Amino acid sequence: MIKLAVIRIRGNIGLSQDKRDTLTLLKLYNKNYCTIVDNNSSYVGMLTKVKDYVTWGELNQETFCNLLKERGRFAANKKFTEDSLKKQTIIDFGKEFFENKKSLKDIPGLKQFFRLKPPVHGFERGGVKKPFSLGGVLGYRKDKINNLLMRMI
Repeated sequence: MIKLAVIRIRGNIGLSQDKRDTLTLLKLYNKNYCTIVDNNSSYVGMLTKVKDYVTWGELNQETFCNLLKERGRFAANKKFTEDSLKKQTIIDFGKEFFENKKSLKDIPGLKQFFRLKPPVHGFERGGVKKPFSLGGVLGYRKDKINNLLMRMI
């Protein structure tokens, strides 16, 4: 199944309560937070609702493994290590994750979101208030989300 990476781009100013609740359900608490969701109708509906505050696209396995290795955290901000996977490498876990045999909840204590840095060389020229299709940052960006994620890791 296709996994979607969702990144929150904009903050809370001028945000209605129902959109705040949707972002909380997606575990996107602050700007530059990322979460991984399945590509199903319920999540796509949530993303459509908050499309003016987030960007999303299809995640590939290589980017997922880098994201988990570099930005995965446990409680008290402890870094994720391969020792947490119980005799398994990050690449093997990534394969099973994309085959829906494993989930992030299978790693005990791992936070279900990733805190990212602002992107190296900034966002695209269109600005953070325009959709990606018009040269901006927000909304659906297909597989180009992987480029943005690599610049934010």
